[in-house]
Amino acid sequence: MKLLTKRNLKSAGCVIVSALMMAMATKTFVRPAHLLSGGFMGIAILIDMIGELVHVSIPTSVGLLCLNIPVALFCANKISKRFVFFSMMQVFLTSFFLQIVPAFPLFDEEILNVIFGGFIWGISITVALKGDASSGGTDYIALYVSNKSGKEIWMQVFVFNACLLAIFGYLFGFDKAGYSILFQFLSTRTISNFHNRYKQVMLHIYTQHKDPILDAYIMNFHHGITALDGFGGYSREPVSLLTAIVSSYEVGDVIELLQKIDPQVIVNVTKTENYVGRFYNKPLD
Repeated sequence: MKLLTKRNLKSAGCVIVSALMMAMATKTFVRPAHLLSGGFMGIAILIDMIGELVHVSIPTSVGLLCLNIPVALFCANKISKRFVFFSMMQVFLTSFFLQIVPAFPLFDEEILNVIFGGFIWGISITVALKGDASSGGTDYIALYVSNKSGKEIWMQVFVFNACLLAIFGYLFGFDKAGYSILFQFLSTRTISNFHNRYKQVMLHIYTQHKDPILDAYIMNFHHGITALDGFGGYSREPVSLLTAIVSSYEVGDVIELLQKIDPQVIVNVTKTENYVGRFYNKPLD
């Protein structure tokens, strides 16, 4: 088994960038503004803050590892060993960067910390997801459910984080909890907008090479495709209209394949608002 494949190098690079961004966001925006992020990182920060109240040191990096390792072991066989490996790599690197990245607050205004911190935090998780990994914790659960059902549950994750922040507000003040909920909402919306694995689009494909395109498409993708024969209104020459619905992250691969077979192919991509029926979602691997 080759380890230094293009895909593995991409995953490793995304994980490193993601971990560094998350650690920097924590040191630059989250902790200086006394915000609480979501997920296992938020739980680790909350444990650290509660420990400070009773004069017990429980570093965020240690709490992050202790929370993630059991969940990672549980999910290894249920999701994908590769996915869990790179996700845990992200967790370990985040813990490492938290130890070496200096605290460098940029803003005195809390709302600026919320806006910039929430966006950068969401981007850091999105980068990990783009590399077929995650930031661990609740991401394992979210990705597992999404992969099984084909539906995103980031808003359910937001509800869980809101409950966590309610506890935080009770202990440390609801003004901080309010800012933290806004922070979490911005990061969740950022993930939902930029991570499009489970969003579908419709392809309208116009070609004069129907059969080779159908053969190549069916061989390379696990989605259905419908073909209708007609003729061009201007050229009056025979032309076929092929219609398919694919995941938005597959669009680039589909178009590249089509153009190899028919350089003159025309593809119209439209967003699918509500798809009802069976749809193949590629398992995480």
